[in-house]
Amino acid sequence: MNRARVLGVTALLLAASSSAYLIGRVSAQKALVTNDEINTVEVTQAAIPAVVRIDNRLRPEVLQQGDDPLEVGSGFFIKKDLIVTNYHVIKDYDSLTVVLYNGRRAPAKVEGVDPGIDLALLRVTGVTAPKTLGFGSSARLIPGQKLIAVGTPLRFQNFVSTGIFSVLANPGDVPRNDGLGQEIPQYIVTTASIQGGSSGGPVFDSRGAVVAVADASAAPTNFVPGVIGIAIPGDLIKQSVDDLQKDGVPQRGSLGVTLHDLGELDPALRQLAGLSSSEGALVWDVPAGSAGARAGLRGSLRNTKDQLLAPLGDIIVAVDNQRVKNTFDVARLVAAKRPGQTVTLKVWRNKKAVNVKVTLLKRTLR
Repeated sequence: MNRARVLGVTALLLAASSSAYLIGRVSAQKALVTNDEINTVEVTQAAIPAVVRIDNRLRPEVLQQGDDPLEVGSGFFIKKDLIVTNYHVIKDYDSLTVVLYNGRRAPAKVEGVDPGIDLALLRVTGVTAPKTLGFGSSARLIPGQKLIAVGTPLRFQNFVSTGIFSVLANPGDVPRNDGLGQEIPQYIVTTASIQGGSSGGPVFDSRGAVVAVADASAAPTNFVPGVIGIAIPGDLIKQSVDDLQKDGVPQRGSLGVTLHDLGELDPALRQLAGLSSSEGALVWDVPAGSAGARAGLRGSLRNTKDQLLAPLGDIIVAVDNQRVKNTFDVARLVAAKRPGQTVTLKVWRNKKAVNVKVTLLKRTLR
């Protein structure tokens, strides 16, 4: 930029600022003009000391030539030494380091995991949380309500973005190929910016309470940056955090059996079972002592090559009167229950529909 252009811009800025002072619309002593600005700044300044960057140095065996060995995500303190983040942020780790908002670094270890909702807890040593965060109620969010996200997108630490809560999205509308989050009933969709590295960071309401955890961004193609933020509801996160601290494992409902998508079977096998639809989940294995075994669910017979034999095992076609398309639907609907509650499965057995009531059991550490 040449000297004349610099001077010209400076003169314009001086003229604009003097004009603003004359009409009293801008004050150098009061940079924050609106109540919404004040709220955003207050929530952000209070929250940032609790938000961390997570550096995951990956195990050598999971790397391919040219891969960056360092993956970066976000997280936040809920206790003096305990951090919430996404499971996919710390997956395949060799070592984990937490970077505080002021650049201080500390080693971290995995305290607990819940892949079913893509959650992990980390415990740090050598530092104490400058600030801790608490959860609000994601169930009370109203479309149009302001949300504030803080994290490390694209490795920009302490990055703040604002947006609104737009809508709840069904998991089928948020496809993921990492096998995680199979028990998330719904996602929070927001216009707040969530990009690579934001994962695991907190999403706040205007009170400064955590109502969601950043998880992903939605993009039309792999080559276009996502403009729609996807987050996990805070109520679900809080429930799992409480379970992990108390029991070491999440306590959402589980049948304890293995399932197989009916649509992946040879159509001839489905016809032998008397089914024309490809929607449903075939019960594959029923471990002894599982909730499914206690309820009398029937698994599938296979030969030594693991090939199915007729007749097929039970085929789950509905959960509590809700039709299911695949194993994911079954897992999601059952996970909405808690141990001790009962779920009614509609299964196809011996070419007729049968209702099976399953009392869900408490999960235990394996």
